[in-house]
Amino acid sequence: MKKFLKVFLICLFAIAFIPLNNIYSSYAFNTNANDKLYLGGFTAGFSVHTRGAYVMGICDVVDKDGNIKSPSKEAGICVGDVILSIDGIEVNNALDIEKILKDTSTKIVVLERQGESVVGNLTPIKDVAGKIKMGVFIRDGINGIGTVTYIKGDRFASLGHPILSEEGTILPIINGDIYKCNISGVHKGERGTAGELRGVFIKNNSIGSVDKNLICGVYGCCNDINFDYDNLIEVETGVAQIGDAKIYCTIEGNKPCFYDISIVKTDFGTKQDKNLVVKVTDDNLLKITGGIVQGMSGSPIVQNGKLVGAITHVFLNDPTRGFGIMIENMINN
Repeated sequence: MKKFLKVFLICLFAIAFIPLNNIYSSYAFNTNANDKLYLGGFTAGFSVHTRGAYVMGICDVVDKDGNIKSPSKEAGICVGDVILSIDGIEVNNALDIEKILKDTSTKIVVLERQGESVVGNLTPIKDVAGKIKMGVFIRDGINGIGTVTYIKGDRFASLGHPILSEEGTILPIINGDIYKCNISGVHKGERGTAGELRGVFIKNNSIGSVDKNLICGVYGCCNDINFDYDNLIEVETGVAQIGDAKIYCTIEGNKPCFYDISIVKTDFGTKQDKNLVVKVTDDNLLKITGGIVQGMSGSPIVQNGKLVGAITHVFLNDPTRGFGIMIENMINN
């Protein structure tokens, strides 16, 4: 969370990220103009792998003589760095690093640090067990839940905003999967505290693959076998207007429902993910969630029977209000 005043007023809804121990470019749909558009509204479990190996921590290594050293610290590697390559070999996870570190000779390490490339020398050492170590904790991927906005042809769009790193930059991803998710509970949002959906997803039931992490959402391919189009709602797109609308989201189990909101402001001048200001007016949704909560990012906004946008953020000082993205920005990106 950035240490600026507005962060105390607005809480960004990325998926509820869960670190594991063990992208911005334009994109056009690979579908025909006649492909039908279906409402999402259902939560999904996301499991994505990022480009490079993200450094979560620096640690010491104890050699067979009891000496304590930290090769990574001595090489100038910092928490938050992304290791891109070692001796010219691409690195994307901890296993890649283990395969490269076959001896204790000095290696050339290429890092990404706050968007800039950094090159350094690293000399790994053998630990007491005889394994070659460089003294880092690596995060191999990210798991979390979010909401699918729509499906068009063999493509889905979700979240309405990118998955961000701890530093607030768009994470470059190499691949990922989404899974069916069941919402088992809700932590209600309150003034000053963001709520969240609590759910589990089944990793042996993939319903699609993730391939794009863009400023306007997370995109990927659907697995036709697992998507039941008979249970999806066909919809047309429209232009958001100030006035009554609905969001289509899942707050219990796996079945989405419509809830009343009001669009109180529109901003056609930005192509980012904060084009709309919305207010939750549905008494039932307010009673259960307190308004907008984590995991609802990507929930479709429907007005006059047409898809006009998706939920993206919540106001931390007022969880009944939040930002949304206009649907044309998601479709055009």
